[in-house]
Amino acid sequence: MATGPSIMKLYIVPSPIGNLADMSFRAIEVLKASDLILAEDTRTSSVLLNHFGIVKPLTPYHQHNEHKVLHHLVDQLKAGKIMAMLTDAGTPGISDPAFLLVRECIRNGIEIECLPGATAFVPALVNSGLPIHRFCFEGFLPLKKGRQTLLRKLAEEERTMVFYESPMRLLKTLENFIEYFGADRNCSVSREITKKFEETRRGSIQEILDYYKEKGVKGEIVIVVQGKD
Repeated sequence: MATGPSIMKLYIVPSPIGNLADMSFRAIEVLKASDLILAEDTRTSSVLLNHFGIVKPLTPYHQHNEHKVLHHLVDQLKAGKIMAMLTDAGTPGISDPAFLLVRECIRNGIEIECLPGATAFVPALVNSGLPIHRFCFEGFLPLKKGRQTLLRKLAEEERTMVFYESPMRLLKTLENFIEYFGADRNCSVSREITKKFEETRRGSIQEILDYYKEKGVKGEIVIVVQGKD
């Protein structure tokens, strides 16, 4: 049987990326036993907590305030508070806030425990059919500064590459990939992972681009691209 949280500890708690049934029993137990829950968006996290009957204080923790509230949160932890961190979907720290607080907790001797759970890129990578014995996770590409420099560097990457992207920018990103990686490079695009309309398209970058130009794009996107031969 899992044990409840201990004193002066930060829990990193993954949340479902679409299907609430993916929430683990242990994650629910930890949230119920925590003194304070840090939420990327308190409205989104409230829906999750209400679904599982969890009533706990929520406080915002996101990329716009993490520097401002960092030391206050560490002081509360050092005073004996048990905290759990949630992001809108998936595992905190994977293209979401968590790093700064985790690093500061380590510096202050505060125990950290990251629960296993939902992360969008893992099922997308496995579903891609591309080599996964070695891969690199790039998350979201820079929107402007550094984007071209990074793509030039990744054009020589031999490992399978994994990217996150929004539906609004998918076509532009695929066009960039054709420019730097070549139109015939194999890739897959997974969207709406764990949700009703989950879909994975596989083929060359050009084929995938043509498909979504015709069909349109909805949902959260994970792109997996073959490395350079």
